[in-house]
Amino acid sequence: MRRIPPTARKALLTLHLVTSLGWLGADLTLLTLGVAAQRGADPAVVYPVAALVGTVLFAPLSVLVWLVGVASALLTPWGLLRYRWVLVKLVITTVMVGLVLFLLTPNLRHAGALGAALPARDRADLVIAPAVSTSLMIIATVLSTYKPWGRRPAARPTVAGRTGHDRAATRI
Repeated sequence: MRRIPPTARKALLTLHLVTSLGWLGADLTLLTLGVAAQRGADPAVVYPVAALVGTVLFAPLSVLVWLVGVASALLTPWGLLRYRWVLVKLVITTVMVGLVLFLLTPNLRHAGALGAALPARDRADLVIAPAVSTSLMIIATVLSTYKPWGRRPAARPTVAGRTGHDRAATRI
């Protein structure tokens, strides 16, 4: 894939940082609302607000972070599958986006509609999910900062019909 100029790369990195920070902020807001409801705040107020934050901010930002991250990987020298840390971040983010879109967002809408009538067993999920999500976002941030593990080994093409000894002899 074609690489982009340094100015465009920095703009893409800035967009990725801003959207990621927005996603983390929305996640922490959901966690705060979930904890507030557990500690006695009015669920008739808290859960509709959580549903609004989840559907208007959290879900769209999760998709945007994924899209910008993939674009950044494809358009910069990091590549999408070249480095292990990028691959791990891709897997973490993809799983998180799927959970946000197909599990958390419907649960938030349901909680928002029920408000105070939301069963206690469902209330705990609205604390656990953002806590796990925040932890995964922190892990992804650490991966981006420290870039562990180096490059993935490149597959070496082999020439059919040649033995190891023949290949070594041709290099001399």
